[in-house]
Amino acid sequence: MPSSSPIRHAVVLAHPDPSSFNAAIAHAYCEAVEAAGQQVILRDLYAMNFDPVLKAHERPGRSDFRLSPDVQAELALLCGANVVTFVFPVWFGMPPAILVGYIDRVLGAGTTVGQVRHGAGRGLLDNGHLCAITTSGASEDWLQAQGQTQALRDLAGTYLFRAFAMQSTEAVHIGNVVEGAPANFFQDNLARVRQRAASICARVAEELHGTPLPPQLGDGS
Repeated sequence: MPSSSPIRHAVVLAHPDPSSFNAAIAHAYCEAVEAAGQQVILRDLYAMNFDPVLKAHERPGRSDFRLSPDVQAELALLCGANVVTFVFPVWFGMPPAILVGYIDRVLGAGTTVGQVRHGAGRGLLDNGHLCAITTSGASEDWLQAQGQTQALRDLAGTYLFRAFAMQSTEAVHIGNVVEGAPANFFQDNLARVRQRAASICARVAEELHGTPLPPQLGDGS
C-alpha cells in the first residue's frame, strides 16, 4: 500500500567555504527537492562545527556504549529521511575527514561489524536511497586512470548501499572544477544536479506514493 508520509531528503554538505561550488550544488539540490513538493534538510557540517571524532563509548558492543548528545540530536533531526545525499570535494582521493566522521558517528551509529557484514545495518540509511555528488579539480578521465573514481563509488556508494540494505545508490561526479572556469560550466552542471534531484524525487515518489514517473525522467537521466 502506498505511503502517505511526506518524502524527506537529508543533504549533507562537506566543504569549508560557504561560497564554494559545492555549496551551490547543495542549494540547487535542495531547491529541486522543494520544487517537487518534497521535504529537505541541509546539514552543512563545517557551518555546524561538527565534531568528526568517534568517541570510545560510541563504539557498539562495549559495555559502556552510549551515543553522545550531539549524535542523538542529529539522529532525531534526520529521523525518517528517505534519501541521503552527500555533497563533497575529492581531496587526495578521499572525502573530507569531517564527512567520514559523520558517517562513523551519525549514519552508522550503533551499527556493529556483524550487521555490516550481513547487510543488516539499522542506521539512517536503512532501506533508503543514497546519492553522492562529488567534485574535483582534476578531470574524470584522470581520476579514472588513477583508480579514484571507482574507489569513491565503492566507498560512498556500493559499500554503504550493501551494508545498510538500501534501495538504490547513485553517484554524480563533476570534474575540472577550477577557478576561471567559464560561467556556463557551472550553470550547466547546476542544471545537471537539479535534473538528477528531480529524477530521484520522481523515483522515490513512485516507490512510496505510487506516483507515475514523468516520461522525461523514466530513464533516470
